[in-house]
Amino acid sequence: MDGRRRPARSNTMKVAVLYNGEFGRNLIGNLINFSGFCISCGDGCTLCKAGKYSLAEDLVSVIEMPDPDGLDDFIDDVSPYIPAEIPEADIAIVVHVHPDIIFGLLPVLKEKGYKGIIGGSEMPKDLPLGLRTQLAAEARGLGIEAAFAKPFCALRPDPDTPAINAFMERAHFGEPNIEIVTQRSRSGKETILAANVIKGAPCGSTWYVAKRMTGLETDQPDLRERISEAHHAYPCTASMEQDPEIKDTILHKAGYIIREAVEDAIRRGKRVDWKDSGTFSGSGRPKVSG
Repeated sequence: MDGRRRPARSNTMKVAVLYNGEFGRNLIGNLINFSGFCISCGDGCTLCKAGKYSLAEDLVSVIEMPDPDGLDDFIDDVSPYIPAEIPEADIAIVVHVHPDIIFGLLPVLKEKGYKGIIGGSEMPKDLPLGLRTQLAAEARGLGIEAAFAKPFCALRPDPDTPAINAFMERAHFGEPNIEIVTQRSRSGKETILAANVIKGAPCGSTWYVAKRMTGLETDQPDLRERISEAHHAYPCTASMEQDPEIKDTILHKAGYIIREAVEDAIRRGKRVDWKDSGTFSGSGRPKVSG
């Protein structure tokens, strides 16, 4: 050691979002996690996400792209659609961007030092499987990690994409992962006491669904309906058109993903036993057991 002070390492991951449409705006709001973003609870808001995370300092660019529905199916020359100023960053997220434009973006991202690109499909015409496969292969050929999913909330960590995994961890972003604490209520029943989001859907809906689970019994007959109601009410903006790839609507697929996340959280849940302290001081605290 030479005794000289070394500069601290930056913990940021610079992110650029290129988007079109409502889902893209929701994704950006969720990444920033500003106080007025989620209004689903209305006057009942308890600021459940406040201070939990924010990528406001990491988000170096937000670029609104042309609506692909207003462009030709095939674009021979994409250069007019490539933004003139794309900053250096680590991760690019593309939302509802014409696939030919994404192909055209990849060499630019390589030149700017991007480590990974993330994209997804929220409607049947967005990046079908063949195009997602081709884009991922093209990106990998340029040394860029790629993660594409249908829907966005199906994004999972992959051993081959360490930079993207690190971003998803930092942003609490991807396939929902929830922790639930339950408490014995009436005889033979357990009530959900708390639901904590470890990782949430990119649109932010997981936090709202988790909050709506508190107070429900883990085996009540309409639990799945209550999960679905909360997911729709947020609202989920995925398409209700039949998708030939998944043989269902993308909205329903997203609903199955959050339902499985809640049910898995219940199976893994922590149980607390309440002991009455005999006072109103709150000194009788629940004991958590695995």
